[in-house]
Amino acid sequence: MKEFFLNVSRYPRYLISFSLGIFFALFERIKPLFKRPVTATALIGIIISGFLLLVFTLRGMLGYTNL
Repeated sequence: MKEFFLNVSRYPRYLISFSLGIFFALFERIKPLFKRPVTATALIGIIISGFLLLVFTLRGMLGYTNL
């Protein structure tokens, strides 16, 4: 039983390292786009718009009425 809990305790560490690996890999691909001001502005706008879309969609799905 001790081995089972030891194995289960490894999963959060794996999830964190997997998520950070995906984040860093995506950031490395996007980093060259920040060198030009036009593409940097567009990219920041896309990121903010995507985040707001996610927030408003989740609020609508969960039934929160106050904005």
